Amino acid sequence: MYKIVRRKVLNPTVIQLEIEAPLVAKKALPGQFIILRVDADGERIPLTVAGTNADEGTVKIIFQVVGTTTEKLKHKMEGECIADFVGPLGRPTEMEGIKKVCIVGGGVGCAISMPLAQAFHKAGANVTSIIGFRNKDLVILEEEFREASDKLIIMSDDGSYGRKGVVTEPLKELLEAGEKFDTIITIGPVIMMKFVVETARPFGTPVVVSMNPIMIDGTGMCGGCRLTLNQDGKRVTKFACVDGPDFNGYEVDFDEAMARGGMYRSFERSSHEETCNLFKMEVK
Repeated sequence: MYKIVRRKVLNPTVIQLEIEAPLVAKKALPGQFIILRVDADGERIPLTVAGTNADEGTVKIIFQVVGTTTEKLKHKMEGECIADFVGPLGRPTEMEGIKKVCIVGGGVGCAISMPLAQAFHKAGANVTSIIGFRNKDLVILEEEFREASDKLIIMSDDGSYGRKGVVTEPLKELLEAGEKFDTIITIGPVIMMKFVVETARPFGTPVVVSMNPIMIDGTGMCGGCRLTLNQDGKRVTKFACVDGPDFNGYEVDFDEAMARGGMYRSFERSSHEETCNLFKMEVK
């Protein structure tokens, strides 16, 4: 069992937990993820490591409440435990030789991009962060990004906070103004990452995308997290859990990834509603 030592609500649908997991805390690197189960009968879900404290033996995770498991996890409080917490999994983000980086995060994807901004900042790189949210109420981790960024641009869809618009707008402005980044790393909704890639394409700037498709075992055996890449004119199958989660954005078949990602959306919604109703009944 893995104890929850700290719990923090970041916005109405996003929660941060710090889990006591000394072995994971000792080994995890930026870009890697864990797989957890809330209870013995629960499903396995992947969550990116949002930070570690090796001295305390804790691992930070941030999740958005969208389905049954995250709804159950939302109701776990400090001092309670979850059944399984396995990791670190996946390949860490490549950082060697990168002196100037642009981090582009969208929504809860900022929970993944924030520790990358911190890691690059700690390594001495120049960090530009562009983060976007639907509105002011959904903004998360602003102070953490400010501390880790040489330049921070906040966007909101409705203009209620920061600049009004989408993250690709300031990115395009920076590139057109002559900014030269060693790489752009983008994390968020698949459609957002697709357009970040298309924005950077005319300038030839390398783009890394962090993919988080359907995942079950985290070892490459189930095949649920497969992605199609276009490499040297050939379509190649890769697995996000062992080959990623980071990939060359110019190679990813985003349309296929979006189609596969939406396959179980209706089931996820109905299952979430059933779980919510169960918690409501328990409260009564």
